[in-house]
Amino acid sequence: MKLQGLHGQVVDGLGRSLAAGELRAGEVLRLEDVQERFGVSRTVAREAVRVLESKRLVSSRPRVGVTVRPMSAWNLYDPQVIRWRLTSPGREGQLRELAELRAAVEPAAAALAAQHAGPAVRQELMDHARALTAAARAGDKEGFVSADAAFHRVLLGASGNGMFAQLAEVTEELLVARRDLLLLPERLDNPAVRRHLDVAAAVAEGRGEDAARAAGSIVAAARDEVESILDGTACPLAT
Repeated sequence: MKLQGLHGQVVDGLGRSLAAGELRAGEVLRLEDVQERFGVSRTVAREAVRVLESKRLVSSRPRVGVTVRPMSAWNLYDPQVIRWRLTSPGREGQLRELAELRAAVEPAAAALAAQHAGPAVRQELMDHARALTAAARAGDKEGFVSADAAFHRVLLGASGNGMFAQLAEVTEELLVARRDLLLLPERLDNPAVRRHLDVAAAVAEGRGEDAARAAGSIVAAARDEVESILDGTACPLAT
């Protein structure tokens, strides 16, 4: 196995352990333990720890060593950290946080997109909405997730707000996780899917309030469905 692949496996294994709470805040992470657990050299162990440090999951200080940081200090917007949390026993909290973040941001992004997006971007958004709708009707889950992620990425970027645009990776992790965690409904063609066309049309026509309202209905449905999942009363996330 190539060093890069092995290094990635160590980072992923440690990240999952941290997200699962197997390594708790304040604990010291010894390189020797990493070496033994994964059967790697000290160099690989050290590089893996440096990646975790860059994501603020751990800190390293002289005469103290590598210490696990509390989750409140982590870079919670890092896509890999989100992925680890979504596969941990704390998945419910991550799902709820992502749903709440989308509800706060995407309606505002849609309104701004209606003001600032150029003709090519408006058309691209409509194309993704149509592709999403077609994939849903065909029951094509791979195409559905791909089009859904592309739609929300373009929408956030079209806002003209650079900070909104950088949340696209965060949103995409949630959308992809629905597939990986088997949270997609059997029947994809639903009102929330069709509202993507409403958002795209409102953005294309410069109707900011309508775009915000339609985007708000999408993320509200997604948030409600997250709560249904967490309550055990059913079902998969809206888009």
